[in-house]
Amino acid sequence: MKSNTFKTIVFVFTLTVCMSNSSFAQSQDRQQRTPPTFSEMLEEMDTNEDGKLSEDEVKGPLKDEFSTIDTDEDGFISEKELEEAPKPKGRGKRK
Repeated sequence: MKSNTFKTIVFVFTLTVCMSNSSFAQSQDRQQRTPPTFSEMLEEMDTNEDGKLSEDEVKGPLKDEFSTIDTDEDGFISEKELEEAPKPKGRGKRK
C-alpha cells in the first residue's frame, strides 16, 4: 500500500514539473516574437550598406507593404516611417 502511494506522489510531482516547464517555454517563445528594431532590420537587409532600406532589399511582409510604409515616396523606408507604419493584425488567439 505504501509503495502505491509513493509511486502516485512521484508521478504527480513529475507531471507537475513537466507541465510547469512546458508553460515556461511557451511564455519564452511569446516574448521572443517581438518585432525587430530598425537597426536589426538594417543589419539583416541593407545589402549595399547605405543605411537605408530600399524595396529591392526588403523581404516578406515589409516588401508587400512597401508603398504603404514609404509615405514620403522617396523609395526608401526610414526609421520614422517604420515606426508610424500600420501594425500587422494578429492571427487571433489559438484554442
